[in-house]
Amino acid sequence: MEKIIVTSSGAPAPIGPYSHAVKVGHTLYVSGQVAKDATSGEMVQSDIKAETKKVMENVGAILEEASMDYSDIVKTTIFCTDLNDFAAINEVYGSFFSKHFPARETVQVVRLPLGARVEISVVAVGLD
Repeated sequence: MEKIIVTSSGAPAPIGPYSHAVKVGHTLYVSGQVAKDATSGEMVQSDIKAETKKVMENVGAILEEASMDYSDIVKTTIFCTDLNDFAAINEVYGSFFSKHFPARETVQVVRLPLGARVEISVVAVGLD
């Protein structure tokens, strides 16, 4: 199977030696996204809900580039710096799905890149 690198202008450029996503067959592996705005380069950190929304929008831009959408997500990993934010993160995250929620884990970490409070990575499977 061919490995295809997916890059989206709608998501912020990677801050290290990694790709936005890698597609192998029907499976797309999306790197963890933070709330960095692709146009301004600024982090969205006014509150945890706004930050989570921007993260999910960045994930969505990458999915779109791969001709997929949120309904194709089968697995997510949410990293947050404070599990006290879990309810707010969960509320915003859940609003991006209409049914058949993906499998998921949420992990509290000490620190995330660029001072982010939430980072989300996903695995999506679509039929070409």
